[in-house]
Amino acid sequence: MELIDRIYTRCPFYGVPKMWKALRREYGIVIGRDRTRRLMRLMGLEAVYPKQRKATSIRDKQHAVYPYLLRGVTVREPNHIWGSDITYVKLEQGWCYLVAVIDWFSRYVVGWKLSSTMESGFCIAAMTDALERYGAPDISNTDQGSQFTDKDFIAILKQRDIRISMDGRGRCMDNIFTERLWRSVKYEEVYLKSYRDIEDARNNIAAYFLFYNHERPHQSLDYRTPAEVFIENNPLSIIKKSKRRILSDLSTTIV
Repeated sequence: MELIDRIYTRCPFYGVPKMWKALRREYGIVIGRDRTRRLMRLMGLEAVYPKQRKATSIRDKQHAVYPYLLRGVTVREPNHIWGSDITYVKLEQGWCYLVAVIDWFSRYVVGWKLSSTMESGFCIAAMTDALERYGAPDISNTDQGSQFTDKDFIAILKQRDIRISMDGRGRCMDNIFTERLWRSVKYEEVYLKSYRDIEDARNNIAAYFLFYNHERPHQSLDYRTPAEVFIENNPLSIIKKSKRRILSDLSTTIV
């Protein structure tokens, strides 16, 4: 299952036939197509095509959805657009779920949470924490997963007059910055570790996000860090609050 997760993170457009062949070609794993299909279903993985979606993005038909607002939009500054998404994290026994909220302009991770279940509470907590720390974005973009269409999640955004944007079904590229974040998290942290339990995962991922925000240079940011870009380009109305929060993050000791 870990190898399937690795392949899917790199190639989310792989369905069962391509996954089956990739396991054999890249890792010498000889299993049948039916077992490959069963494992992918167990992990909730499907090829990313129109009309298909990840299990982390399954829509609740009773929840309202919103149109995608970002086609042709240029990100102007920090807190213009935030993106949120969920991914899987392997534990020594089982899996847990990671949600992150990322500022599209600076790539700064403004909020994140881990959960042992797919209930919407951890997504609500991550967004609430981000809003309290860094102020509100103009637009929040997510997929159409039930966690993000949950009335309590939507209420948090509406209370702040945040415009709500949702990806088209099966269109992971609508939230490309978060997809790139997952690739960095998986290859630079998750795949290098073996987490005993969710608490071990939480401590290690917290340390990684501190590194990602404050030390890891990004080529797309002219080799500056997300924290540098977030502060340098922040609107004056929230820059003092953001600086205080960032300094507080840096002074936090991860145990």
